[in-house]
Amino acid sequence: MTKTVDIVVPCYNEEEMLKMFFEETTKVINTIPNYSFKYIFIDDGSRDKTYEILKELGSTYDNVSYISFSRNFGKEAGMYAGLSYTTADYVIVMDADLQHPPALIPEMIKNIEEGYDCCAAMRTTREGESPIRSFFSRTFYKLSNKITDVDLVQGAVDYRIMSRAMVDAVMSMSEKQRFSKGIFAWVGFKTKWIPYENVERALGTTKWSFKSLFRYAVTGITTFSIAPIRFVTGMGFFISLIGFLYIVFTIVKTLIFGIDVAGYVTTLSAVIFLGGITLISIGILGEYIANIYIEVKNRPLFILKDTNISLTDNHRKKEQ
Repeated sequence: MTKTVDIVVPCYNEEEMLKMFFEETTKVINTIPNYSFKYIFIDDGSRDKTYEILKELGSTYDNVSYISFSRNFGKEAGMYAGLSYTTADYVIVMDADLQHPPALIPEMIKNIEEGYDCCAAMRTTREGESPIRSFFSRTFYKLSNKITDVDLVQGAVDYRIMSRAMVDAVMSMSEKQRFSKGIFAWVGFKTKWIPYENVERALGTTKWSFKSLFRYAVTGITTFSIAPIRFVTGMGFFISLIGFLYIVFTIVKTLIFGIDVAGYVTTLSAVIFLGGITLISIGILGEYIANIYIEVKNRPLFILKDTNISLTDNHRKKEQ
């Protein structure tokens, strides 16, 4: 019995790589018998000819579908949109820049057929990256694993194959502020990791700036941990304690040596103590506000501009 596999490919300004990616990946999947593959490309509001190339591929090949956004919503929105349109037995998520080697697909399928719900790739090297970027990446993984309730594998990337059950579980998490690496880990399915050496882009440049990576890391921590807010709360208690001790010290000093400046003790004590109480209050309120702020706006993760996929009621519902 032939099994189906959807390949979800988020794209942003990838006109230089798209055809090369399609050709190289097709060479690999054509060597795998008893599987039917379909591409789902997502144009994330590209400003180059990515959209035009996807339309050309879609009109030329029956197994190529595309989704185009009204503007750039980010890779997370792209992956979510692609996954929402999948119907296959298995789903592969990979980038269009060939830094996710298509040659790993046969091994991924072999592992998932052995009983795993997911088979994912992890980089063992970071050749081609700047030392500073590599340092911050390693630091992020270590910090995230200490203060969040998900265990991120060092070097883990989004490149993976998932069972239908895992995809459905990932899509059931409908939060707007998404961090897929954390979501993939949080759903808790059995995962097989495949190590591979980092591959540099053949053409073009990376679309991830240091600023965007930093914001993505902050999102990853804040969406899976309230430790930063608890730190503020703890700091408030600490300042209050120091303020209280200083009040006692100042009062004792005043009783023994007298008042140095009129009103000094009262003013200083009130400012320090109330400052600490204010931080505690902000921290407690923040515990609730931080969890509801993003979600309460209930904005769609993406807005569809064009697609060659038939829109079903289910897909429309997922966009809203």
